[in-house]
Amino acid sequence: QVQLVESGGGLVQAGGSLRLSCAASGGTFSNYNMAWFRQAPGKEREFVAGISRSDDNTYYSDSVKGRFTISRDNAKNTVYLQMNSLKPEDTAIYSCAAALVGNSWRFARAYPYWGQGTQVTVSS
Repeated sequence: QVQLVESGGGLVQAGGSLRLSCAASGGTFSNYNMAWFRQAPGKEREFVAGISRSDDNTYYSDSVKGRFTISRDNAKNTVYLQMNSLKPEDTAIYSCAAALVGNSWRFARAYPYWGQGTQVTVSS
């Protein structure tokens, strides 16, 4: 089993940037597909970005494509989400997720392992 801890959330003005980090422990990090999800008040949890265990593919939701970048550093057991050009609509709790099977990238139920989440608030 792998444990995930997110950091880097906070309050930022619209148009600004944040970088989220997700530190993993307790497993072989390079074996896991990794993803970021977010959930705003009153809304369903939605897929944001994913990166494959082989590091050869990345995936993004249409709402963040071109603004967010997911990356991983296997030597540090960490996955990142660089968020640029932030909008108030990006306000949500962002959670890191991991899975050994990566054929259902956009569905939260495909990920057995989750972090506690970090709050991102974008003001206008």
